[in-house]
Amino acid sequence: MADPKGFLKEGRQVATRRPVEERVRDWDEVYPDGIGRALLPIITPQAGRCMDCGIPFCHQGCPLGNIIPEWNDLVWRDDWEGAIERLHATNNFPEFTGRLCPAPCETACVLGINQDPVTIKNVEVSIIDKAWESGFVRPQPPEWLSGRTVAVVGSGPAGLAAAQQLTRAGHTVAVYERADKIGGLMRYGIPEFKMEKKHLDRRLDQMRREGTVFRAGVDVGGELTGAKLTERYDAVVLAMGATEPRDLPVPGRELGGIHQAMEFLPQANRAALGEPATTDGSDQI
Repeated sequence: MADPKGFLKEGRQVATRRPVEERVRDWDEVYPDGIGRALLPIITPQAGRCMDCGIPFCHQGCPLGNIIPEWNDLVWRDDWEGAIERLHATNNFPEFTGRLCPAPCETACVLGINQDPVTIKNVEVSIIDKAWESGFVRPQPPEWLSGRTVAVVGSGPAGLAAAQQLTRAGHTVAVYERADKIGGLMRYGIPEFKMEKKHLDRRLDQMRREGTVFRAGVDVGGELTGAKLTERYDAVVLAMGATEPRDLPVPGRELGGIHQAMEFLPQANRAALGEPATTDGSDQI
C-alpha cells in the first residue's frame, strides 16, 4: 500500500482555484496553470491516504475498472512513469475523465465511511498531466498491419477509444464525425473552463501519429450511406451520441430562455473559441 498511516496523518486537500474576479474574465480552466500542475504540491500525500483495501470498492465504483490503489501507491512512491502505465491499462484518456468524470470511485471509497474519501480524481489528472510533461505519453503505432479496415462512426470518447485500440491492434481505422471538427461532445459540449480543448487536440495528434485517420464533416446515413460504409470497410463501429434531447414536463419549461443543453452548449463553446455559430443543426452531438 501507499503510506500505511497516510489516512490518519493527512486530511483531504484539493487544489486552490483562481480568484473569481480573475475567472470571470476568461474561459480558461479554473485552476492556475491547469489542475494537474496546481495539484502537484499536495498530491503525493493525498495519494498516500489510500488504504489499499482488501476489497477496494473504488474498482466497482469506477465504470472503467481503474486499478486505483495501485497507481495511488506508485504516485506516493514517486514512480510517475509506472503510474501512467497502470492508469493507461484501463483508461485511454485520463486527461478527459480526470477533469470531467463525476468520480463515483470517490463515493465508493472505503475511507469515505468515516472520513473524507481519497481525492482519486485529482490523483488521476495529476498522473496524466505529469506524464505529458515528462514525455511518458508517446504514440504507439502497431508493429504490423492486419490488412483489415474499420470505420468508427462518432468521435466522442467512446469512438476515439475504440479507434485507438483498433489502430494499435494493427487495423486501418477511419473515424467519421458529422460536425466540422473531431471530438464529439468533448469538442462542443464541454465548456472550455471544464476542459480546455488543447487537451483533446494533443490526444488527437497522438492518434494521428499512430495511424488513425479522421474524417470530419461527413454525415453518415446521409451523404454517406450505411450500405456504402459496410461495402468499403471490413467492420463498422457505431459510437454516435444521442441527438434527440429528452424534455422534462416541469413547471416553467415553456418560459423564454429555457434551452436544451445541446442547443445551447455548442453555440456557447463556439463563441468561447472564437468560431462562428452554426444554424444547420450540425452541432447536435
